[in-house]
Amino acid sequence: MGGGVVQKSGEGMRRRRGRGRSRPMSEINVTPFVDVMLVLLIIFMVAAPLMTVGVPVELPKTAANALPGEPEEPLAITITADGTVMIQTTEVPRAEMVNKLRAIATERQSRRVYLRADGAVPYGDVVQVMGALNRGGFDNIGLVTDTGGPALDAPDG
Repeated sequence: MGGGVVQKSGEGMRRRRGRGRSRPMSEINVTPFVDVMLVLLIIFMVAAPLMTVGVPVELPKTAANALPGEPEEPLAITITADGTVMIQTTEVPRAEMVNKLRAIATERQSRRVYLRADGAVPYGDVVQVMGALNRGGFDNIGLVTDTGGPALDAPDG
């Protein structure tokens, strides 16, 4: 009465059922699981920085003043290829430079100055101007350069 097939064997009778059916697969297919995990990883990588930056906070009020920003643009000193010294866009003789810088320092709040020197100017001349800047009252000196120069760790070639 069942759907099985009865066969005679040497020692007795055995029933075999569902000979045409395949056995159940005992392995797990992890490909869809990995796909879902990669998508979730990407979503969290994109969303994590947004969660920390945009946190709404009610900051307390205080009577303290805000930190001062840069109230004025920094002073620019330029040494041209022929050795001419310029304060902003005005040419200044080297003998008068310290006195002019002291006068400028009394009028300015910031002690920051940018020194721009042509690459052909000898190092000694640049150092002399830096010394004059220091004597003139400017102790925050930034050297201005262009990008794209040779790197010290670059191979010869």
